[in-house]
Amino acid sequence: MASDWKDRLGVVFSTNPNFEYDTDGDNEVASLEPSKQNLKIWLDRLKGGRVATVVRGFVGSNEDLATLGKELKKSCGVGGTTKDGEIIIQGDHRDRVLELLQKAGYKCKRAGG
Repeated sequence: MASDWKDRLGVVFSTNPNFEYDTDGDNEVASLEPSKQNLKIWLDRLKGGRVATVVRGFVGSNEDLATLGKELKKSCGVGGTTKDGEIIIQGDHRDRVLELLQKAGYKCKRAGG
């Protein structure tokens, strides 16, 4: 059993005296190839009335998501972030992001907003 309480966050109580908390759960999903991805591009309003282009539906590792997000931000010349399985690009860049993703072989479309 791990001695560091931070590794056990999420477990409240167990009555089983033989309970062993598993901390090495590798829950990351293998990334699908671009042609099998089904991405949706949204326009969201952030705090303060700012807008952001959000790419949702990526299936894969956080590392691959971050790499794709970095490429999109660099190509659009703006900032942004990747979190909770989404790529958030500052500003309304839906058309540019759609074009970049399609060139990279991703199956994607504009949705909502």
